[in-house]
Amino acid sequence: MTAEHRIRFLLNGQSRETAAASTTLLDFIRETERLTGTKEGCAEGDCGACTVVVTRVVNGEPVLEAVNACITLMGQVDGRAVTTVEGLLGPGRAAHPVQRLLAETDGTQCGFCTPGFVMSLHAFAQSGEAVTVENVHEALAGNLCRCTGYRPIVDTALGLAGPAREDATASPLGGLADSDVNVPGWHAPRTLADLLQLRAERPAAVLVAGATDLGLGPSRDRAPIVDAIDVTRVPELNDITETSTAIEIGAAVTYARALPHLDRLYPTLGTYLRRLGSRQIRNSGTIGGNLGTASPIGDSAPFLLALDAEIELASRAGSRHVAIADFFTGYRKTALKPDDVITTIRLPKLVDGDLFRCDKVSKRYDQDISNVAGTFRLRIEDGRVVEARLAYGGMAATPKRAMAAEACLVGGPFDAAAVDAAVAALPGDLAPIDDMRSTAAYRMAVAGNLLRRFLIAGPAPAGLEAMP
Repeated sequence: MTAEHRIRFLLNGQSRETAAASTTLLDFIRETERLTGTKEGCAEGDCGACTVVVTRVVNGEPVLEAVNACITLMGQVDGRAVTTVEGLLGPGRAAHPVQRLLAETDGTQCGFCTPGFVMSLHAFAQSGEAVTVENVHEALAGNLCRCTGYRPIVDTALGLAGPAREDATASPLGGLADSDVNVPGWHAPRTLADLLQLRAERPAAVLVAGATDLGLGPSRDRAPIVDAIDVTRVPELNDITETSTAIEIGAAVTYARALPHLDRLYPTLGTYLRRLGSRQIRNSGTIGGNLGTASPIGDSAPFLLALDAEIELASRAGSRHVAIADFFTGYRKTALKPDDVITTIRLPKLVDGDLFRCDKVSKRYDQDISNVAGTFRLRIEDGRVVEARLAYGGMAATPKRAMAAEACLVGGPFDAAAVDAAVAALPGDLAPIDDMRSTAAYRMAVAGNLLRRFLIAGPAPAGLEAMP
């Protein structure tokens, strides 16, 4: 792993190399390549003006995904193909079907956001998904338009049933990512053993998975990452394994890959995760990375706490398992040792008699930081609650269970009286603060109301979808 291997990728079909690993993809596209069709808006992955399509090979087949170039780092595109809006133009600079349809439906005015919409629509057209209004809205939820309005843009998407499908191929990517990346400040090992060796040698290095949070440093703050270890190329961290009692998700598995499994196994979790971030964010972000940041408002921790999940940590000394309840040790602090790496998250499955709901309140319904997040799991036997797990985010220095409130529910029926008692007990469990997003009083009221909604919405038994 001592020889330097530069970052190699395709840009609009042309080979490129760079050693500037922590430069953002957007800066490389605009400033190095002078491809200025891709725009910079928010610089933090919210507006979608910078959307490009990244193609990677999965099981020998190409997968095209929309990502935010503003928070994607160059090290992350090694061995992949990047397509910008310029790359969609055909011979003689003929318009791509997406571009042509967008013009014909009057889906553009000022044009600033248009390249991002074009690329999101291009990825959607290649996904093989049914072209329905619901799927179109989800595909476009990460792109903001301030002047055209969404109706003509949605009309464009609804016209994509066929004309924009293309025969993508994995062959141009062959051989680009055969070696470990090893350039100054960036390392991307391909084996778990090499990852653990690097982690032992570089305990101060930043571990990079999706970089949807870490990418803000180079993008918004212009603070490059000095030393990074990319964990996403290690096979074990990309596995999803399901047994009769649990599902195990590798720490580098993206939300997009995990979503179909979690949507099927846990009522309302799919809806909750689709609110966590746009499709661009879910194509990059990971549960392992969300845990590693240890944010008290991270959206993964509440549902993991409610499910009594377990995290596998590994180092050269071996692996160990830590209950999610023991993982967070303080504000932005975890049980990770300096040479540890998160490898797997194990989620027990629901069983007959389990009631489960994920919920959150945020200033904006989609893709916004939670003011309060709550996930609730009850086990009902003979009409009485025998086990309760109420987990909240945004209500303390760490994600936290409300154990006094849980005790109010156990032993009796799940009814309004029990919920009222549990809500009254919440102040003994949780100590929210006033900040720019919410007051403590507001958070406490919301925490209680989420629990009341758990009852009112008619929580579904395991395997059935509850009311949204």
